[in-house]
Amino acid sequence: MSLLTWTHAARRFARDTRGNIAMMFALSLPVLILMTVGGVDIHRASTVRVNLQDALDAATLAAARSSYTEDVDINRVGMASLEANLKAYPQITLRTGDTRFSLDENDVVIADAKVDVKTLVAHIFLPPYGQFMDEYIPVGAHSEVNRSSKNVEVALVLDTTGSMQGQKIIDLRAAASDLVDIVVQDQQSPYYSKVSVVPYSMAVNVDSYATNARGSIIGSANITGASWSTGSSKSISNITRNNPARITSNNHGFQNGDVVWINGVSGMTQVNNRAYVVSNRATNTFTLSGVSSSNWNNYSSGGTIRKCQVDDCSVVVTANSHGLSNNQYVRITNVSGMTQINDRTYRVSDVTTNTYSIGVNGANWDNYSSGGRSWCAQAGCTYYAFFNPYGTLVTQQISTCVTERHGTNAYTDASPGSARLGRNYPSSSNPCLPNTILPLSSNRTTIKSRINGLTASGSTAGHIGVGWGWYTVSPNFASLWPSNAAGPYNPLEVLKAVVIMTDGEYNSGYCNGVIAQDSTNGSGSREVQINCNAPNGHPFDQTLALCASMKGSGVIVYTVGFQVVDDPRARAIVNECATSANHVYMPNSGTDLSAAFQAIGRDITRLRISK
Repeated sequence: MSLLTWTHAARRFARDTRGNIAMMFALSLPVLILMTVGGVDIHRASTVRVNLQDALDAATLAAARSSYTEDVDINRVGMASLEANLKAYPQITLRTGDTRFSLDENDVVIADAKVDVKTLVAHIFLPPYGQFMDEYIPVGAHSEVNRSSKNVEVALVLDTTGSMQGQKIIDLRAAASDLVDIVVQDQQSPYYSKVSVVPYSMAVNVDSYATNARGSIIGSANITGASWSTGSSKSISNITRNNPARITSNNHGFQNGDVVWINGVSGMTQVNNRAYVVSNRATNTFTLSGVSSSNWNNYSSGGTIRKCQVDDCSVVVTANSHGLSNNQYVRITNVSGMTQINDRTYRVSDVTTNTYSIGVNGANWDNYSSGGRSWCAQAGCTYYAFFNPYGTLVTQQISTCVTERHGTNAYTDASPGSARLGRNYPSSSNPCLPNTILPLSSNRTTIKSRINGLTASGSTAGHIGVGWGWYTVSPNFASLWPSNAAGPYNPLEVLKAVVIMTDGEYNSGYCNGVIAQDSTNGSGSREVQINCNAPNGHPFDQTLALCASMKGSGVIVYTVGFQVVDDPRARAIVNECATSANHVYMPNSGTDLSAAFQAIGRDITRLRISK
């Protein structure tokens, strides 16, 4: 081979790197595999470390709550609790020899624990490198609890509005339950840990606490009679076409000035279903004062005439001590016989202590038979009649939901005995939510059952939810639920926290217990809103004021903005209501939401322990 040929071959070999690349890939592939599978087990170990820390914190708290002072007893209590807590994690093995609980000279229970996490893939043997990791990964945790610990009170303020329907409410139920499992301890002595649940949508349903929260509601009076006429009806035998019209009715018995009602006339039908004043009466005739019949049809036959009880010939209702005044509204229900009067609202007049007229004639209604209820329909009554923004009279019934309160205590936690909460008169299209409030409880089963029963519906009055979250941890509301009362405002003894979960769509403010006309989109139809603005302003503004007052009283506030709407005011609520930026969570998925609630639960638990 010539020198030229050898030179050309050498250069070609130098340029050909395909074999080098293959060899480098073959050598690096095991490393890449080991890094990948090792990462899986390292991630699992990291997750176990979090679970171990939760279990150890709870066990250390249990040991600290015991009355023992010797390490052997402290260790026995702590180990028993830790082993019970770790039963939920069968993939790990507790290193009992490396786990201990002890009490130091400062009366602090100190705990250290180690577990072995069985690896799934990282301990495989891979030539030429051999076994990458051991079959078990050791994981440790440390906890310290000062025996002069604190009681814990946590309010969960949960958005259960219509925008939370579907997967969002499912995610919320799971996440809130996770927090309860972390915060509420099995042992409630000498320090307790309690959680309240405050669902909100168009208001907050306080259920059996409603009367003591917003005051008593005026009920009904029994109806014993209802009639528009008095005496017997008289037959008409003729009506002349005169000015004034003259009626012939033998032995009618009417007097001048009496008001009468005519119906059933044939031919001269223009005279029917009207009230008239009697004048020029004689034994068998009288004229209709100021009424000309000259242009009416000729009288043919028939017709009856009756004397009215009141000047407008409307129905007069008898209901002893009904409590109404002229021009007020009344709602009538449950009347037998004259059923046409039922389930309607009337403006009353001609009021006496035991009677009133309703402004509607009942000549074409059936006769009253028996029974019935007379309900006042003003603010503070079971029913409330109001005008909507279009000037139409609307009547809505009281519910066990409550709304914001006004005046100097609008943004305080003053006792409801001294400052009543707002009433709620909801519409049928946006009713009082079915989810009811649960005051502070240490029963995990009860708390989680209430959470798991949450459903989503209605508009958003988030400020009311925030207020009631505060009230459930406020000692000033002890009279409302004495058996579930909150502890005193003493940060050395009681840790108080409110967790506000929202998607940010605050829209429903109230005036006189009805959604106000200046409420924003999402608050339901204006047809069932009241024709006045919310005295306290927009729900966003009310929420910020409540949060400021709540934090001023020493309550720690966490906010969870779950898929928050793109509204700067909504984001302001999440960021400004929280105690600090470290207390704000903005999850975008169900997984993120659970992680946020778990993180809050751990933070609350650790605030009561020293390390």
